[in-house]
Amino acid sequence: MKQALIALFLLLNFSSYAQQFSISGKITGDDGKPIPFASVFIKNTTTGVSANSEGTYLLRLNGGRQEIQYKAVGYAQQSKIIDLAANQVINISLQTETYQLNNVTVHAGGEDPAYAIMRKAIKKRKTYLNEVKAYTCDIYIKGLQKLLAAPKTFMGFDVQKATNEAGLDSNRRGIVYLSESESKYSFIRPDKVHEEQVSSKVSGRNRAFSFNRASDMAVNFYQNYETWQGMSNRPLVSPVADNAMFYYNYKYIGTSVENGETINKIEVMPKRAHDPCFEGVIYILDDSWRIYGLQLYITKKANINFVDTLKVNQQFFPVNDKVWMTSSIKFEFTGGLFGFKLGGYFISIYKNYNLDPDLNKSDFNEVLRITKGISKDTAYWSQARPIPLTGEEVTDYTNKDKLAKKRESKEYLDSLDKANNKFKPVNLLFTGINTRNRYKKEYFHYDPIIGALLYNTVEGLAIDYGASYSKLIDTVNNRYFMLNGKVRYGFANHLLNGSAGVAIPVMQRFTLGLSGGSDVVDLNNLAPMSTFVNTVHSLLSQQNFKKLYQKQFALASLSGRVTGGLRGSASVEWANRKALLNTASFSVFDPHSHQFDSNNPFDPNHNTLLFPENQSFTVNLQASYDFSNRYETYPSGRRYLPSKYPTISVNYTKGISNVLGSDVNYDKISADISKSDISMGFYGSSSFFIGAGKFLNTKSVFFPDYFHFAGNEVLSYKPRLNRFLMLDYYDFSTPDKYIEGHFEHNFSGFITNKLPLIRKFKLQEIIDVNYLYTPTLKNYTELGFGLQYLNIRLMYGVSYNGGTEAKSAIRLGISL
Repeated sequence: MKQALIALFLLLNFSSYAQQFSISGKITGDDGKPIPFASVFIKNTTTGVSANSEGTYLLRLNGGRQEIQYKAVGYAQQSKIIDLAANQVINISLQTETYQLNNVTVHAGGEDPAYAIMRKAIKKRKTYLNEVKAYTCDIYIKGLQKLLAAPKTFMGFDVQKATNEAGLDSNRRGIVYLSESESKYSFIRPDKVHEEQVSSKVSGRNRAFSFNRASDMAVNFYQNYETWQGMSNRPLVSPVADNAMFYYNYKYIGTSVENGETINKIEVMPKRAHDPCFEGVIYILDDSWRIYGLQLYITKKANINFVDTLKVNQQFFPVNDKVWMTSSIKFEFTGGLFGFKLGGYFISIYKNYNLDPDLNKSDFNEVLRITKGISKDTAYWSQARPIPLTGEEVTDYTNKDKLAKKRESKEYLDSLDKANNKFKPVNLLFTGINTRNRYKKEYFHYDPIIGALLYNTVEGLAIDYGASYSKLIDTVNNRYFMLNGKVRYGFANHLLNGSAGVAIPVMQRFTLGLSGGSDVVDLNNLAPMSTFVNTVHSLLSQQNFKKLYQKQFALASLSGRVTGGLRGSASVEWANRKALLNTASFSVFDPHSHQFDSNNPFDPNHNTLLFPENQSFTVNLQASYDFSNRYETYPSGRRYLPSKYPTISVNYTKGISNVLGSDVNYDKISADISKSDISMGFYGSSSFFIGAGKFLNTKSVFFPDYFHFAGNEVLSYKPRLNRFLMLDYYDFSTPDKYIEGHFEHNFSGFITNKLPLIRKFKLQEIIDVNYLYTPTLKNYTELGFGLQYLNIRLMYGVSYNGGTEAKSAIRLGISL
């Protein structure tokens, strides 16, 4: 009997510990206002949760005696010991932290004591940067973005209708993105990461995965700089960087004691208002001089893009007796453009650190893994999320989940297509027509008529009108079957051309392309001048730069990723090529008397044919390798990431005679090496391209077979890495050999940011150097200097041929 009672007692006691209970409540300050995102942890563990934006928290624990710690940066930590045998509601009021000066005296003109503390923290920077060689952890990420204001329409787009369909209120305000995710994160120093998203919930998309990324949330202020591409043109200096004293002023606020640790509170301020620096508060532990936490922000003064203010709040906790790791990171932002105003936050909670994991470096080729089936339902998230939802977020999930289910039905998709597929003459004229069948995943596009009209001296007024069709046939790898066709007619030479092509996904990684017909194409196969720019110059400036010929062809190609960073393609083409003559000479400002250049770039004063009509049969092989096997895995397939190393490409073309009447007989090979956006820290980034080529056999070669270059002779051009500023489009094409080199450096505002008033424009300084050698051109060099704003740059260039200045010009580069 006694043994039975003991057994029953043990069973009941065990059950009370094994059963989970909840502790919930609200965390407020001594002013009664809620403390957003305060941390709640079990003492001496890395298990915890965060309050939401309204200060509400929910912590699930096994029964028994527990010591709970409540903490928030700027408030005194509070601990509470409880015996948990049932669900409990515990509201906590945290007192504003009082920081003592500890008998520190700051003499007039003397150095603030903060500098001595920060020097010690800076000295320990590398130690803590390299302290942990590898680790794994679990990360919960929540992201929320709200539209705070928006115009009713924008550039003809009905914003009111779009926001209503998205579930926002009648004033075009509300949540536009709400998502939660859980990831398993692995890290090996210095920069190997692997993230696997294991669960996800996206408001309004029942089967979608979250765009939250642990790697996007990762910040490490023990690094000298934070490089936030897109957000800032310049790296942002850490307050504990090696050269931080050059950029920051520090002010000692005082010390407090928490869990036996003395914490120094230091205010950080940029020495110069427009330097790429943070403002705010950083907390440094005494004796160890490591970062305990930080509350920093940057504003438009630092020339950041897209947002007005970005706040960063990072907290740390001890994982063992020696190592502290990140417990939470929160980004909070506001910004606006063109009448739209946006605000929101992303927060990540870290737990279950393992500082001695068994990891294999080869597994880190996969940087991110997101597979099917990770989208979890409401029941899962009600148990899993460490941050309770606010009332607004609950409503958003509920309403948009209903909308999502409705959107998946055939009836809804058909009704949406019916509304959006309505024919509008204005669209046919200016923007083109897009029709779709969402349920069948079919898409049709018809070109705008205005965009299809062109003018050149060969065809006169011409129309080049096309249409396309695509259908999603591989939902796993997100691959489409595509069909396109077009007709082209010149009203002056009465020449009708038509062509069509099809792209078919094959073997998961490759695309089979088949095309044929006839077309009027550029003699320079790089087509350095757009049809629109040539039309404008021909009609308004009486300059017909583009030289054209007729090509009847049949082409088959196979291209795709062979493996890892290796891509390849192979193609076979038969073509009949016919030189063309000018048939039109109209221009707006001199419609009768102006004499255009001929269509022969080497005989501009006489209307002669550049080459006789000929046939060609060619085989082309191309391969490129970027030395990177890093990739991300999605439900739709892999996406390979750019390499930190240059990309090498090789191209070989064989012209074969006496096949289908072919008149060509040549071999040519070319190779290039290139790399974009090589970071130079504060000094911007550099890019380069080096290429060379040679004909191995020239028994029978025609001008379209030559090596051609991306020249430019007009004011406006489209910048690209291997582009010249002032090189003739055709004169220096070669049937022999060539070497070309291009170097560009973007100072990213390093100079202009130091100039009052000008710094407001967020200009970037550009330097270009371009070089070309051919047996006839010898040493052609261009030097360019200019400024760039967003995707528009203004350049001044000077060219030299054999050391003698050839020309100078201003160029306007526009990238769309």
